[in-house]
Order: sequence, then structure tokens, then C-alpha cells
Amino acid sequence: MIVDSAVYREGVRIPVDCRPQDYATLRAQAQKRGDFVWVGLHQPDEHELERVAAAFGLHPLAVEDAVKAHQRPKLERYDDCLFLILKTLWYVDEEDAVETGEISMFVGADFVITVRHGHGGELHSARQYLEQREKVLTHGPSAVVYAVCDSVVDAYTDVVSSLEEDVDEVEESVFSPARTNDSVRIYTLKREIAEVRRAVLPLREPMRRFASGVVSGIDEQAAPFFRDVADHLVRASEIIDNLDSLLSTAFEAHLARISVQQNEDMRKISAGVGLVAAPTMIAGVYGMNFDHMPELHWAFGYPFALALMALSSLVLWVFFKRSGWL
Repeated sequence: MIVDSAVYREGVRIPVDCRPQDYATLRAQAQKRGDFVWVGLHQPDEHELERVAAAFGLHPLAVEDAVKAHQRPKLERYDDCLFLILKTLWYVDEEDAVETGEISMFVGADFVITVRHGHGGELHSARQYLEQREKVLTHGPSAVVYAVCDSVVDAYTDVVSSLEEDVDEVEESVFSPARTNDSVRIYTLKREIAEVRRAVLPLREPMRRFASGVVSGIDEQAAPFFRDVADHLVRASEIIDNLDSLLSTAFEAHLARISVQQNEDMRKISAGVGLVAAPTMIAGVYGMNFDHMPELHWAFGYPFALALMALSSLVLWVFFKRSGWL
């Protein structure tokens, strides 16, 4: 479906007398130098995107990628049109899950087409941001590319912050005195961090190129804006690497604690066996019932045997207690 479409002139949205779906008419309204059209689509079907492609002359390979989605973040050029793919991310804290979407952007001299897949990564706020900043919007399609990239990367920062909180919780749980089973959550978080990395790392090179002002079709004067986005992207990437390393360390510590706990359990079991073994041995000796056994016909033989069992258990209990086995 089409979300919004507009024509911009000198940083201002101008009224047009046509339906949002009249793409050819919209493009025809961008008559003056610097005018451009921004069409926003959400999960369009192949037929609708073909109509857009016919009106704006989009390359069929890029259109195919935009329809199918599930693409790797990338920047490509088709004739005089740039094609940029970004992964959108949002975090579901209750499930420790990073959900993903996708934004495809077709950038020409007088148009920007944004194709969004997934429930996250809304672009209405980015459009509002630009329409309230006339000076930024005068950069034309480059301003739209910046605003969309900035919105997506800001969402990365929010996701990374949520992951940091969860990793801190895992560390506290691993090193807490209580017995915990953190291996499942550690694996889940490492899997979600890998998902974030697949979105962040491939985008660093396109942002670096935009920030360097070497991409044809992107206004060189917009480079400082992209440098800010690239800086946020690099910081998010570094935090993700650190979190992955912390989780690996936490997992190793978790395994070490399990090993220590098992050793402690075995010592306690061994101590318990020892406490029972000595009285059992004494009872076994006194239960043989041979005719010529000492103390067999002694009146105090039975109390003596019980006292010997209790004494042996007491001596072992004191020994194990001092050794830390109990």
C-alpha cells in the first residue's frame, strides 16, 4: 500500500492536484531545478511496484529485490539511480528477541522511492522531521536518504541499549550465589546479537562512502550529516562486538561454576557416604554371629556397638566439616 507521496520544492512540500497513486503525474509536477518526489510504500505487491517502476524508470533487478525483501544491506547503482537497502530492527524485551524489517530506497535526481517491509521502521517521523527543517530538505533526495538512515541507525542504538541491559542481567545471574541455568538465555542473546550484526556491519561501508561525499547522486554538502550517522553506526558496531565477547566470557564462567558446583555436590555425597560407611562396617562385624566372637555374650556388647557407630560418625562429621565438605 502507498503510505504517502509528495512533491517538494526549495525545502517545502507543495500541493498537487492528483491522487497519491498517480505516479507519472506526481513526477511531472517536479518541474523546477531541485524539485523532487518522495513516494513511500509499505509492503507493496509486485503489480503496484511495477507501476512505480514504469513511472520512474526503475531497474527490474532492483525492483525484484525490493519486492522479495530479505536482502543484505547494500548500496548499488543502476544507470543514474541509486538503490540502497537497510535492515530495520526493534527489540521485544519480553522474549529477548530482535525483530527485523527492511527498507529499500530508489534514489534518482528528482525522486526518492522508499519501500518498507515489516512492522518496524516507520518513516512518518522522518518525513515530519524533514518537513520541519526547510534548510535540510533543500538538499533534495540526499536529505531523504540521510533522514531515513538516521532514523534506522537511531533504532539500532535503542536495540543495542536494550541488549546491554539484558547482558548485564545475565552477568549478575551468572555470578550470583544462587544456582541458575543461564545457558539458554546466553545462547538466545548471542543469536540476537548476530542478527543485529548482520544489519549493522554491511551498512558501514555505504555510510562511509556517503560521509566521504564520493557517491554520485548524493549532495556533497550533505556529507557532514552522514558522518554523524556513520559515527553512531560505528559505535553501535563496537558495542555489539563487546556484548558478544561478554556473553562468551559469561558462558565460560557459567560452565566453570557448574563444574565447581558439581565438585561440591560430589564432596557432599562422598562425605555422606563416609558417614554411613563406618557404622555399616561396624554393624557388619557385629552381625556375623560367630560362636567365638569377642563381646558376643557380653551384656554391654549391644550398647557398645551403638556407641562405637555414633562415635565413628561424629569423628567423620567433624573431619568433613573442618575440611569444608559439609
